[in-house]
Amino acid sequence: MKVFTEEAVARACRERAVTDLSHATIGEVLLVSQFLEEETGIPFIRMDQGSPGLPANRYGIEAEKKALDKGVGSQYPAAAGVPELKQAASEFIKAFIDVDIPPLNCVPTTGSVAASFASFIACTQRMPGKDKVIFIDPGFPIQKSQLRVLGIQWKQFDIYSHRGAEPLKRKLEEMMKDGDVAAIIYSNPNNPAWISLEEEELRVIGEAATRWDAIVLEDLAYFGMDYRHDFGHPYTPPYIRTVARYTDRYILMLSSSKIFSYAGQRIALCCISDTLFHTFYPALAARYQDAGIFGQTLTASILYMITSGCTATTQYGYAEMLRRSVDGTINFVEDTREYERRARRMKDIFRRHGFRIVYDMDVTEAIGDGFFFTIGYGDMTGEQLVVELMYYGISSISLGTTGSLQNGVRACVSRMREELFPVLEERVKAFNKDHSNL
Repeated sequence: MKVFTEEAVARACRERAVTDLSHATIGEVLLVSQFLEEETGIPFIRMDQGSPGLPANRYGIEAEKKALDKGVGSQYPAAAGVPELKQAASEFIKAFIDVDIPPLNCVPTTGSVAASFASFIACTQRMPGKDKVIFIDPGFPIQKSQLRVLGIQWKQFDIYSHRGAEPLKRKLEEMMKDGDVAAIIYSNPNNPAWISLEEEELRVIGEAATRWDAIVLEDLAYFGMDYRHDFGHPYTPPYIRTVARYTDRYILMLSSSKIFSYAGQRIALCCISDTLFHTFYPALAARYQDAGIFGQTLTASILYMITSGCTATTQYGYAEMLRRSVDGTINFVEDTREYERRARRMKDIFRRHGFRIVYDMDVTEAIGDGFFFTIGYGDMTGEQLVVELMYYGISSISLGTTGSLQNGVRACVSRMREELFPVLEERVKAFNKDHSNL
């Protein structure tokens, strides 16, 4: 039995100006589910927006208070970031990735969204003729929206059928052979599929970037949250996987939002390889009338034009959390492991009632449980499933909006609460009962 009638959902779409729920963005799904909750008082199972579901890290909060008390609020923050954060970022990367990136090259941004936006600009403007971006999908839909804003073209492929070193190598060569690719972007662990690229796949990406002179944008928003491996100990193997071991053309995007539950403060880092940071590009010098040094142009001529720097207090808060992680006070892997437990329970419920996990394997092992997972049902397309689930008070987004070619939806576990698990069980059971004979 449906929780919401088709008429109620249709009215919610009209009221919130959502023209096509089957292809709705994360924000549009959020608007519809919120409207229905507010109108009826019936709680939704919110699997749409990937907002943290844990308290903000207290060390960051206290450090921000101290910074305000010291008077940082009266001064403009430097575009390149406060020295304390830059140093802490460099040490954090060494401690958990075992890669050397100097403090100079670690630049704060107002979330990874700002980091990718600025990086897209710099990467596609550095060399005439290299102006396209490859998306290793599925991926974060907002990043393609950024390219629409910027007027940048892209290529994309669903990695589902190209896992492993050789299949991935063949696909990248096919897409890069024209020499017009400026950058390659992916997230690891992956949003939305929660797959994790393995070492040989990262090696292939790095070698392709070097061969074709492309820059890899590695989105590490879910840093260390592959809970199959114990990544939470500084200067101790296993180290977090990264393309930075296989090329010197990379930008690592680190976010405080998930590992420290600090999303509301909008602070992240754009960490640029030393070789790339100091490379001179005549096209950048001509366009921006500056030195044409990649890292300086990205920081002062591009990022600063977008955000005018990052709020000073959030930089001090982020620095403290990074330092506490390096000295072992914070174990961000254990602090966020609740997502693993929620995912495991939610997957079990869906599997019991006729659903399947769409992206279920990495190359050599089953995917882990974490912040996201993907589900499919029968022959339903993702567009059909996202609408049908809304009638049962379950909000999600279609995998089609993420660049995936697979049928299904993305499920985020962050908003799940203990009292909602019986509700989820009841609704998924009802869904299966109503659809099992279709």
